[in-house]
Amino acid sequence: MVEEIIKAPGWPGIPASWTSSAKSGVGTANNGSSSVWFTISNGILNEIYYPHVDRACTRDLQLIVTDGKGFFSEERRDTYHTIEFLARGVPGYKIINTCKEGRYRLEKEIVTDPIRNSVLQKVRFVALKGSVRDYKAFVLLASRLGNYGAGNTAWVGNYKGEKMLFAERGDVSLALSCNRPWKKASVGFVGASDGWQDVSKHFDLTWQYNRAENGNVALTAEVELHDDKEDDFVVCVAFGRRWTDAGQRSKGSLFEGFDRIKKHYIFEWREWQKTLIALKPPRKTGVDLYRVSTSVLRTHAAKRLPGGLIASLSVPWGFSKGDEDVGGYHLVWPRDLVETAGGLLSARAWDDARKVLNYLMVIQETDGHWAQNMWLDGTTYWQGIQLDETAFPILLTDLARRKGAVKKDELANFWPMVKKAAAFIIKHGPVSTQDRWEENEGYSAFTIAVEIAALIVAADLADHCGEEDTANFFRETADAWNEQIESWIYTKDSILAKKLEVPGYYVRISPPSSAKGNCPGKGFIYIRNRPAEEAEMHSWEVVSPDALALVRFGLRSPHDQRILNTIKVIDQLLKVETPYGPCWYRYNFDGYGEHANGNPYNGTGQGRLWPLLTGERAHYEIAAGNLKEAKRLMNTIEAFANEGGMLPEQVWDTDDIPTKGLYFGKASGSAMPLVWAHAEYITLCRSLLEKRVFDMPSQTKQRYVENQSPSRFYFWSFNNKLEYLPKGKDLRTYVLAPAVVRWTTDNWKTHHEHESSKTDLNIFYVDLPFGKYKSGTKIQFTFYWTRSENWENHDFHVTIE
Repeated sequence: MVEEIIKAPGWPGIPASWTSSAKSGVGTANNGSSSVWFTISNGILNEIYYPHVDRACTRDLQLIVTDGKGFFSEERRDTYHTIEFLARGVPGYKIINTCKEGRYRLEKEIVTDPIRNSVLQKVRFVALKGSVRDYKAFVLLASRLGNYGAGNTAWVGNYKGEKMLFAERGDVSLALSCNRPWKKASVGFVGASDGWQDVSKHFDLTWQYNRAENGNVALTAEVELHDDKEDDFVVCVAFGRRWTDAGQRSKGSLFEGFDRIKKHYIFEWREWQKTLIALKPPRKTGVDLYRVSTSVLRTHAAKRLPGGLIASLSVPWGFSKGDEDVGGYHLVWPRDLVETAGGLLSARAWDDARKVLNYLMVIQETDGHWAQNMWLDGTTYWQGIQLDETAFPILLTDLARRKGAVKKDELANFWPMVKKAAAFIIKHGPVSTQDRWEENEGYSAFTIAVEIAALIVAADLADHCGEEDTANFFRETADAWNEQIESWIYTKDSILAKKLEVPGYYVRISPPSSAKGNCPGKGFIYIRNRPAEEAEMHSWEVVSPDALALVRFGLRSPHDQRILNTIKVIDQLLKVETPYGPCWYRYNFDGYGEHANGNPYNGTGQGRLWPLLTGERAHYEIAAGNLKEAKRLMNTIEAFANEGGMLPEQVWDTDDIPTKGLYFGKASGSAMPLVWAHAEYITLCRSLLEKRVFDMPSQTKQRYVENQSPSRFYFWSFNNKLEYLPKGKDLRTYVLAPAVVRWTTDNWKTHHEHESSKTDLNIFYVDLPFGKYKSGTKIQFTFYWTRSENWENHDFHVTIE
């Protein structure tokens, strides 16, 4: 007998949205067999990811409790929540949700099946008033298969005689089941015919639709409650490429039994945690943030694409975003990926860090750079290029070598990747088309520091691989860039400098057009995420903690007066003392954060405080020898974590707005957890243990801080056109095709010519002997392109100063 199809009305439902980004827990089985990940917030399951960690498949799953008459209680809104771990260092959770009216309590345990693609939630329903039989419990699941809320189809069906609810979109399906028969079941379109609409109106599931096609759908089923004071049941959400796959896995997990699955889940995580270095003694009470952080890093790792790690299992301000934000933060950012690998190395998770290096080699673009961000398979998402993201994999290779994760005889395997990346940096740097905050083009302190450090360590690897000429070219370029840093980004005698009583400071970023000798800060930058009429700023007005990267990567001493001047400015403009300790903004005038009234970021807003910057400041303090202050800052980071140990991207920076869940010093609506923040915390633990900055390249510190190695020339390229050249310095021009440089000191009455030299990097250069000329000499030059046999038809000039 074929069951009658009863289609749900209200197609296609309201526009789909995601849910809160403020996660209190994330988890997955610690193996490659189970390809499912889960998140928790507000006491309930949120996004579940399958078959890769960059593919969200649900919005949330919660219980609704009624008495069948007039009492209606929604788990995420109408209960008080507590969360704890099933075991130390294990991302499995026990959640207790207590009804705000004191009628019932839900005690839940959540894990994934280590051998199947399913998430299980064991629920103990406790009646605090009356008996269990006085209540009805409904499971409500919102399907978002393949990162989309639209285009989902749901139905009530069965697998091998077991009644289940299914959903599918494209080649992904899910099954919702229980270890006891569903009493009632229905599917519908969200906002029109879904179970929430029905139960909230009727206190029972009266609409029993069995099919809802091609829309924003939800699945609802009633659990049969039959004990007196308390009752236990298990809910399972399983996934597969077809609904039959999902049904088979769901039934298999329930047959296996929750307790056996939980034991297996905990065992695998504990075995991995045993392999890590004990950077901090285990805490007897409270959250052990070090072990939580290591599990957060590994939970965000891909399984079928080893080495790939996403930035966060969340969509920032997800409750205000829908299918237009298909990526959220569940994408790979090469910068975040390398920072995460650094945290893994700090914890001595060497195999995990090596997988990241292998993954980076695979996804590197042909020309040597890495995409701004991407899906796990390497498909580009956003189209920008950030040169720090091209430099970071070079630094990771060297860090892995220095810490023992990569052996000396293995370095040649990584040389092709490093060589291509270093060549790309020289061809396109030091100016980056985007800084590390993905916004402005120009000379950024952070990007420049990472670029120079990468070239220096790449030179060491070139020497190891027998390419001495390439090594020398890398070092000469790095030396020239290092010597020009202040001419690019250190401003003197600005209005701000006079106001704050410092002679100068490093600006956040200088646009390329302002690089005129020793006068950075004279140009304008256009700040994104602000209203158009408020976006244009003088570059001297904007500062950032990014300048501390010059110390972190070994280019400047922590006691350099220019650094100390900049810290004074940073602390005056960007530092906020929260109830838990100090935190810093990315830069002044930042617009990436909630609006003043707490409304979510929607393209504009106000930047909030970033806990990872507290970690970066702590690393500066370690470099400066201030270990006591660094430890205080580490304690501050720990206090920023929520009850589940999750560290946020941003914390709220002003008075509480309880109606919007915003509290001074606690998570804003941005991403949480931010894997980068957890990695920075782990690295800080290691740095404090060793009393030195764990990831500072030893080569740069020796070359630039200890030996203060000079450069004999300044650097000129078409994206770094010097106008002033210090007396005594020659000029090196970099071009991407063979050329002859013709130059004159007397307005072309006479001239000289120099032919370019070729490297094996497809870069050509000409060293021009300008160091012998006296101050005030103006030198004009132009290019003849030998391949195309044409002149540049434009004169460039530098003036000796």
